[in-house]
Amino acid sequence: MNYKNKMLRDDALKGKTIVVTGGGSGLGKAMTTYFLELGANVVITSRNLEKLETVKIELEAQTGGKVLAVKCDVRYYDQVEALVNESVETFGKVDILLNNAAGNFISPTERLSANAFDTIIDIVLKGTKNCTLAFGKHWIARNETEKVVLNIVTTYAWTGSAYVVPSATAKAGVLAMTRSLAVEWAKYGMRFNAIAPGPFPTKGAWDRLLPGDLKEKFDLSKKVPLKRVGEHQELANLAAYLVSEFSAYVNGEVITIDGGEWLKGAGQMNLLEEVPKEMWDMLEMMIRAKKNQ
Repeated sequence: MNYKNKMLRDDALKGKTIVVTGGGSGLGKAMTTYFLELGANVVITSRNLEKLETVKIELEAQTGGKVLAVKCDVRYYDQVEALVNESVETFGKVDILLNNAAGNFISPTERLSANAFDTIIDIVLKGTKNCTLAFGKHWIARNETEKVVLNIVTTYAWTGSAYVVPSATAKAGVLAMTRSLAVEWAKYGMRFNAIAPGPFPTKGAWDRLLPGDLKEKFDLSKKVPLKRVGEHQELANLAAYLVSEFSAYVNGEVITIDGGEWLKGAGQMNLLEEVPKEMWDMLEMMIRAKKNQ
């Protein structure tokens, strides 16, 4: 099976304007690319405008779509308000917000400074809050309906995870915000959903999380029941569906796309898959012998 196949019809997002924070690289770039292929205008943001402009030229040539590159540090509300204004000035309106900007690193928590912890909280939780408030208030003030906010979280948002505590804390907050506003702001014609991706390797993020030869030592595909990591197009397919009108009745949902990874880690007896067949045969004989006593 080709996991890189595209899912929706070509005009599924025609006429829509989508803002993608962190849209210039990694999974953000993959989702942006597919949105453009489906007919959307896309605004991409990050702190590095030079890199964004390069991506803009590349994606417009590749897809024939229209991209607006805006320098924006989502940690600062005034910059996010400027992002709203520039997006609306360029395209007339914004229909969809994809909160994708994130930061993460692995570390024993006792080694973290307060500032290091705050950096992740500020980008992930505060940044998502800033964008959601700015765009949400803009839509409410203008009585604009049929708007969508899609947040990227992670499977450890509800379980927690050692060694990535700032990220787990921030993503849990984003998850709660998603579900809360799905109820509160539905009356304004907004839908809120989230995606919790499992292993989808990207060069930048994975180089930071698993530097040096750690990527070889920690083969994450071995943790996934399907025995593979995700293809970027698979995530882009899901994101495109959730921001499209095809998902108009999906609200307040968090969809996991991880090949079953987190369920495998959560099951108390899942490690028994390491037991070889010969040992299972021996255990079965022992159980039968006890029954016959």
